[in-house]
Amino acid sequence: MDITSAMIKSLRDKTGAGMMDCKRALESSGGDMDPAIEYLRKKGAASGAKRADRAAKEGMIVTRVASHGKSGVIVEVNCETDFVSRSDDFAAFANVVAEAIEHNRPANVEALMELTSSGKKIAELYNDLLAKVGEKVEIRRFSIVDSPDGAVSAYTHLGSKIGVLVELTGIAPDAAATGAGRDVAMQVAAMNPLVVSRDQVDKTLIERELDIYRTQAANQGKPAQIVDKIAMGHLEKYYQEVCLLEQTFIKDSGKTIKDFLVSIGQLVSVNRFQRFHLGEETK
Repeated sequence: MDITSAMIKSLRDKTGAGMMDCKRALESSGGDMDPAIEYLRKKGAASGAKRADRAAKEGMIVTRVASHGKSGVIVEVNCETDFVSRSDDFAAFANVVAEAIEHNRPANVEALMELTSSGKKIAELYNDLLAKVGEKVEIRRFSIVDSPDGAVSAYTHLGSKIGVLVELTGIAPDAAATGAGRDVAMQVAAMNPLVVSRDQVDKTLIERELDIYRTQAANQGKPAQIVDKIAMGHLEKYYQEVCLLEQTFIKDSGKTIKDFLVSIGQLVSVNRFQRFHLGEETK
């Protein structure tokens, strides 16, 4: 397979590795991006774990939590330019979409477009917006989080480029909206954890990380008898990066999120979270 300059640039953008290292990695993987990233990490040439791909899209993320605090919605609406994304017309449409999702709970975007708001279908409002802004607009995705036994917190960040919903139990809806729950949602927005706790990390991912750490240690000439110990040490640091409960609390560097939750109530726990970053690749 021919390795093109565009492929090399894409890998370089994802890893921060040098151009020739990226070329060799792609050649070794036959042009397959994920194995090429793993190759670079094993060599120590990558600057870190794979960065999330950012699609070249503008728009906004909108979050809403119901007045009773037991459910929330998050939606991503895209457009072509930052100028349109900051317009009142675009923001009004995105918020109408979020409200329609909250009140009607459609199964998908197609069903959403058939809903009615202020006497017009969302599809009609969408067409009206297209006529005003003169560029492509897309309701890309949405999610609904319910918490019958707890509360839902929401937070938007970076000019509505990142949105988060968090489901917690053992916390009152008012605290979820303005206090501790909002702090946890802010943590998810800022630090982008993969999971709530380490038991949720995929075992295949753990084995891949350990393999990378062992290879790095061996390549650095570390004695064979301590390679596994070094790898496990790196894995502990990995858990502290990707597991919400083990992350350092952004408002108090002396605490983890787990410590913070204990400090506000022995029964407070995070069940799950949903994080949207504008334009990110989704599987």
